[in-house]
Amino acid sequence: MNYHKTFQRLTGHIFIMTIIFILFSGLGYSQKEKSIINKNKKELTPPIAKKIKKELTIHGHTRIDYYYWLNQRENPEVVKHLEAEIQYKKAVLKPAEELQKKLYDEIVGRIKKTDMSVPYKYQGYYYYQRYKREGEYPIYCRKKENLKNMEEILLDVNEMAKGYDFFHVAGHSVSPDNNMLAYGVDTVSRRKYKIYFKNLKSGEVLKDELTNTTGRAVWANDNKTVFYSTKDKTLRSYKIFRHVLGTDVSHDREIFHEKDSTFSTYVFKSKSRKYIFIGSFHTLSSEYWFIRSDQPHDEFKVVLKREKNLEYDVDQYGDYFYIKTNFRAKNFKLIKTPIISPSKENWQDVISHREDVLLTNFEIFKNFLVLGERKKGLRQLRVKKWDGREDYYIGFEEDAYMSYISTNPEFETDVLRYGYTSLTTPKSIFDYDMNTRKQKLLKQQEVMGDFAPGNYQAERFYVTVRDNTRVPVSLVYKKGMIRNGKNPLLLYGYGSYGASMDPYFSSVRLSLLNRGFIYAIAHIRGGQEMGRQWYEDGKLLKKKNTFYDFIDCARYLIQEKYTCSEKLFAMGGSAGGLLMGAVVNMEPELFKGIIAGVPWVDVVTTMLDDSIPLTTAEFDEWGDPRQKDYYEYMLSYSPYDNVEAKPYPAILVTTGLHDSQVQYFEPAKWVQKLREMSTSRNKILFHINMEAGHGGVSGRFRRHKETAMEYAFMLYLLGIYQ
Repeated sequence: MNYHKTFQRLTGHIFIMTIIFILFSGLGYSQKEKSIINKNKKELTPPIAKKIKKELTIHGHTRIDYYYWLNQRENPEVVKHLEAEIQYKKAVLKPAEELQKKLYDEIVGRIKKTDMSVPYKYQGYYYYQRYKREGEYPIYCRKKENLKNMEEILLDVNEMAKGYDFFHVAGHSVSPDNNMLAYGVDTVSRRKYKIYFKNLKSGEVLKDELTNTTGRAVWANDNKTVFYSTKDKTLRSYKIFRHVLGTDVSHDREIFHEKDSTFSTYVFKSKSRKYIFIGSFHTLSSEYWFIRSDQPHDEFKVVLKREKNLEYDVDQYGDYFYIKTNFRAKNFKLIKTPIISPSKENWQDVISHREDVLLTNFEIFKNFLVLGERKKGLRQLRVKKWDGREDYYIGFEEDAYMSYISTNPEFETDVLRYGYTSLTTPKSIFDYDMNTRKQKLLKQQEVMGDFAPGNYQAERFYVTVRDNTRVPVSLVYKKGMIRNGKNPLLLYGYGSYGASMDPYFSSVRLSLLNRGFIYAIAHIRGGQEMGRQWYEDGKLLKKKNTFYDFIDCARYLIQEKYTCSEKLFAMGGSAGGLLMGAVVNMEPELFKGIIAGVPWVDVVTTMLDDSIPLTTAEFDEWGDPRQKDYYEYMLSYSPYDNVEAKPYPAILVTTGLHDSQVQYFEPAKWVQKLREMSTSRNKILFHINMEAGHGGVSGRFRRHKETAMEYAFMLYLLGIYQ
């Protein structure tokens, strides 16, 4: 690094001296530095929140939370504290400011500025979205019958978003006669959408506005009646309403009310467009109701009443409902049942249960059934003809990849659209003729610049963890990497809700790989990579398996000389942020640095507060701490409750003030407690976006400023400034 040029850009003798010490000691300070910092408190002293004692007692046990008061979102003192955190983070990362800008320019420089999605056909129109050269937001378009015909712009989100710090359009759906567009808008990032209706012939936006919704309206076949879901104060989707265009919204009829606070509800249309379904679900149970789409004022009938631990998903074909279910099938199976009498005694197996294959989803066509399956941790696509004459898998050559059923709204076609990607292969969209078994590449993500897939190498192997379970790990690096224990490595994990972390391509990640990083994914328990049991073994009273798996995978990577503790970083977001908080408490000296995005870290307090979004719906995932055994187990790993006097590594924590999933005050409290208890000199930084929520800022370019900051944080710790 050219220190002289770096110093020339800094002003003030005291600040220059401070940076000298930072460069030689990472984000930790010596005693001499501390004396300098004392003279420069405004810039480099971390914010200290006041302590107000809050006793939380249950099961005869009392916890003390001195930072509980930070949950007052509208309190000016809280806002002032959060703003101070922002300034402190900026001051500490000041030496990496130019690196952050360089990383951002690299990342957005790989994005094709005038990109366009692959058009799909629906009701006689081809729909797609495209971007202007410098546009942050998509332009939604369509062309009638032929892609050579004139383009019709449905929504230009760039124009709609002017004047807003955050803007997101979701759930756009077109009426059966193709003349009306319904779409949801969120301008806060709280995931509470207002639904609007646009006349596509005149361009007029109607006065009908549906508020506090999930963002999507489902059309009945009369082109004027829609069904939509609304949220309660905890942001749970709990009611379904029916609205008729042109009528007063206050007169909308409540069709369904989910009174069980552990369930959420939604509405959707069958692929054939003949039926409208209301679904109600929680972690381990589901229930569906239905009417015909051409009879929107009928009363909904139940497919199968909810049962504890029975999950199912439903679609329709001919005179039957097709149902994916875990009824007597841990890894799920596919059954069919007559619409006129869908009770379990009429169920017939279509795809039977298999111990070694997880059925993930299915897609119905007139002549074919397509199944999404997972075997040995990898997704597979299976094609089966209804008459039974053909049953085969689409072959993929790489050892670690991600395949998936893409957008297939048309029923009467023999062409399957699917997607494919791997750690070295950019996202690719194919049309696959299920009769001839020939495929056509429609588009592969263009990576601008000098990217070449052949310059990178992917690996996949299994790590035997402490209870002799074999956990898959996928990783990628630039060719030429030598396993000498000196490579920087970023290990990513999630491990909750049965969500599988597949090995997909990221052009953003190249900024790390090109600087010598290895990127690895630990496919830990709590996901569903290895089947349903993989999920069962990483939840409730087995949750610690998730954390142990991650730690043991990290140790293996060190043992096999992919990296070392001095160059090992870990990253996870949301429930993956819980993972970060747990492992850093258990093994603080295993990692050089931790990045915890929107982390759920105050597990016990949140799960005891049913006014907080998601709490009631997740007792089957984490347990109900009102029961003593769950309380004690959750308390044993809850990151916030287990912060102790330990040498914590450098940690970067991110959140959004309007986060609807993990409330901002959880990481805010955690950061304060970590700083208070840490026995190391490593810095703990808190980045809070005052205009964003769980998904970060809106816009295809702007969102990467946070990514660049995270990468700069890691590189800065390693003394890499280019």
